Amino acid sequence: MSSLRTAARVEALGFSEIVKIRNHIMSLQRRGVSVLPFHGGEPFLHTPDAIKQACIQALADNKTRYAPSSGIEPLLELIIEKVRTRNRIPAEPGQAIVVSGGLHGLFVAFMTTVNPGDDVMVLSPYWTPIQDLIVLAGGRRVLVNSFQARGQRLRTMLEQSLTPATRVIYYNSPTNPTGQVYTRAEVESLAQFACTHDLVVIADEAYEDIVFDGEHVSLASLPGMMERTLTVYTLSKSFSMTGWRLGYVIATEPWMTGLRKLTLNSINGVSTPTQWAAVEAFRMGPAYFEELRQAYRQRRDLLVAGLRAAGLACEMPAGTFYAFPRINPALGQDSWQAFHCLLEQFGISSVPGVVFGPDGEGHLRFCFSTSLETIEAAVERLARLQRAD
Repeated sequence: MSSLRTAARVEALGFSEIVKIRNHIMSLQRRGVSVLPFHGGEPFLHTPDAIKQACIQALADNKTRYAPSSGIEPLLELIIEKVRTRNRIPAEPGQAIVVSGGLHGLFVAFMTTVNPGDDVMVLSPYWTPIQDLIVLAGGRRVLVNSFQARGQRLRTMLEQSLTPATRVIYYNSPTNPTGQVYTRAEVESLAQFACTHDLVVIADEAYEDIVFDGEHVSLASLPGMMERTLTVYTLSKSFSMTGWRLGYVIATEPWMTGLRKLTLNSINGVSTPTQWAAVEAFRMGPAYFEELRQAYRQRRDLLVAGLRAAGLACEMPAGTFYAFPRINPALGQDSWQAFHCLLEQFGISSVPGVVFGPDGEGHLRFCFSTSLETIEAAVERLARLQRAD
């Protein structure tokens, strides 16, 4: 056998189906095909001007040299202040690290905590890269259906899914793709389960600032959880900074040493001017976030009403900018058929629910982070589906 082949760990990884869908939609649009895009996962708002100006000023001030691999001190101080005041996480100096976006934060978190042969419990449906991160770390995915594991059923289903090899739980709230937001009682139940069985939790809080109903409760804020939780944040969704690639992780030792080693040996450190821009982001006040939520709430309500009117049963998402309706039999028998039908017959793009794991089958994900005009046009097209029934 030739030695000219990639390592086995790479061969086991896949490419994102969402990226493939995005590339296909872009190809259609270049050919002049009218497609209303609901397949993405990116804020429709632009990065606030104050943040952009802070980056420009950093460049003008020649703040372009290597920064400490864990992050510049002014940013780390603001991160600690933020998680202590807003997330109620009792973090201390030295318990934050700046990473290159949420995915990089999750990468170093999984590689720090998961040993080959470990089982990782995943509340499902889940964000698509999670499966590959577990594979890369040598772990095995154990799914817990998040539609069923709510309220008092959460602890029961976690106990039923526990294996002798379970070491880590991946937890995401608000949740991509479903828009679920776990209640304080549910988060407390998860915390008690983790403490009882001495488990580590990777808490993905990418959408912490986009909550419409209920409250966002950070798992690491609960008793006994700071030392066993690696909390991953990103500036992408809160500040419309997807292309800036900036995030941070909160953790104690021994996890922080692992995170620092992996960050140093994967990216060395985040772009210095970008970090100075992030300093300005952390100075944004409450009015900014309220305006953000109101813009998304308006879009959520409009899209969900249109989906329901078209016969697509849809829970009202409590957070994020995603709706996750059940497919209508008129669209097909599974989520891929429904995706193709919506795209080819109605010019509306989405993401098949099964892309987010087997528990997502029978659903489609719609991202309502787009213009009101695009949502209104989609609702008008969806009305044809109801008339066809």
